[in-house]
Amino acid sequence: MRHSFASERIKEEESIWLFKIRESVELLHPDYNTDINMLRRPFTSPGYHTLIKEAEYIHPIRETLDYALAILDSGEALYRERAFDALRTVLSLQDQQPDSPTFGIWSWFWEEPLAQMSPPDWNWADFCGKRLLLILIRHSTIIPDDLISLMKKAIIGSCEAIMKRNVGPDYTNIAIMGAFVTLIAGELMLEQRYVDYGLARLRRLYDYTIQSGAFLEYNSPAYTTLAILDLSVLAALTQTEEALTLTNELLDVTWKTVAEHFHPYLKQWSGPHARSYQSFLSLSHLSFLYMACGGQIPLIEEDQFIYNSEWYCHGVRCPESWRQLFTDINVREVVQALPEYPEFATRVAYTYLTPDYALGSFNHNVMWNQCRNLLAYARTEEGECSYMRLRFLHDDYDFCSAVFKSEQKKSSVLFGFQFALDGGDTHVNLDPIHGRMMASDLRVRIEIGYSGMAPECLAINEDTVEAVLGTTIMSVRSLYGAMDGFGPFRWEITEEGSTKLLDYVLYQGERAEIDFHTMEEALLLFSLTFSKHAERLESGAAVSPSEHAVQASLATPEQLISLTLGKKPANRTVLLHS
Repeated sequence: MRHSFASERIKEEESIWLFKIRESVELLHPDYNTDINMLRRPFTSPGYHTLIKEAEYIHPIRETLDYALAILDSGEALYRERAFDALRTVLSLQDQQPDSPTFGIWSWFWEEPLAQMSPPDWNWADFCGKRLLLILIRHSTIIPDDLISLMKKAIIGSCEAIMKRNVGPDYTNIAIMGAFVTLIAGELMLEQRYVDYGLARLRRLYDYTIQSGAFLEYNSPAYTTLAILDLSVLAALTQTEEALTLTNELLDVTWKTVAEHFHPYLKQWSGPHARSYQSFLSLSHLSFLYMACGGQIPLIEEDQFIYNSEWYCHGVRCPESWRQLFTDINVREVVQALPEYPEFATRVAYTYLTPDYALGSFNHNVMWNQCRNLLAYARTEEGECSYMRLRFLHDDYDFCSAVFKSEQKKSSVLFGFQFALDGGDTHVNLDPIHGRMMASDLRVRIEIGYSGMAPECLAINEDTVEAVLGTTIMSVRSLYGAMDGFGPFRWEITEEGSTKLLDYVLYQGERAEIDFHTMEEALLLFSLTFSKHAERLESGAAVSPSEHAVQASLATPEQLISLTLGKKPANRTVLLHS
């Protein structure tokens, strides 16, 4: 079968990484629990789905599958039976009752059955189904026949759960992974219903993405990497020619996004990021890009290279046509409209790169912790750099009912905030506050993280703060601020570890109610500019209030840009479509 042939070909091409897999799996052996045949890992949680709040260690299902696959990939016969035992345990934890509402999925942890999760995570049909397929395709010749039968039954359950849920193309990584699981499972087990579904799902993703040339989860280091992995292995394994054509075109679009946003001198992934979990690009991501470029581009020092066993046999290759952008930079301007989504009017991402800095923004978005709506990187000294991230904090955590708006032209940005009456607090949807909350602190934060020497940050006057980032000056000016019943507002500059904090404090004091429903006016407007020391100019910003809105304008070297915000809080659909 083509699956096995393709897998063997990729194995041969990527055999240079086998020693890395053996090294990594060797480190995991001491954490294998022989009593329950599961891998033990330190407990981490995003704070939702699981009700487990505190635990030192946990036995995760997905990571146990990764461990079993890595053992078999390593070729070490000594631990082969351990891999089989772990697989049997994981398979026993799947809901295999066809009449059950969670049929076909797994819980996250051995310690917490599906019935105890709040709610169960249907993504585990995709994540676990993919891993079982890879094990079956790569290692079926050494797996016992009864275990193969159990694995196929579990994969069928995964496919049924994926088809029942039927996520749309806006959920980028799960749309791709679910297409992979159903299409490849259908080809492998000669189940045409799964092939048809997987291909139709891939077509929907293709049509949705190609119309704008970008995924909705745009320019996310974490999820773009996942998309590349899953599209690459789908292209490598599928027997369906149409699927191969669609997948290769999607891969080209994805690599274009990565290459256009990579800053070769700073070795950072320029913003904005639809979703992100860290501000500086991790060694793991740099290693991934180094591997994908065939080790031909010096993106990372050899002693810092980290190989993830999940990359093995996925056939990841950056097209030659995009590799030059990982080494060459002149001034680069990237403007990208995102696919349509009901909650938003058309979102546009804007990125401006120079040899010394990169500055990027969305034209509008919510201020979720994972969103990087206004993000910059700047060279501070040889081999060192700083990042600048915009945040809006309610009691020290990112506030999702703050709605971000901006207009950018090259190194100049007008940005502001309005407030949603139907938004969440720490999450966009999971903890709605219905426009009212208690707070002891509310502030806008310009967060500057740095490597090397700390940047100089200072207040120029009561409206303006600046940061000296190498040869670049970042200037932020408050143009307009109103929240009925609150004020006056002020800038505050502090430092935490290797992070400088330029905070625009809206409220700080005794715990008090903030009710946006009662406010006739609640909005904030700012300007942000990057300039060289020698080019430093006075801000040409102006503000024009009217009865229902406030317009800010900023004279840039290229043109006048403007941003108009309504005064009164409203529902998200009103704010994001106005």
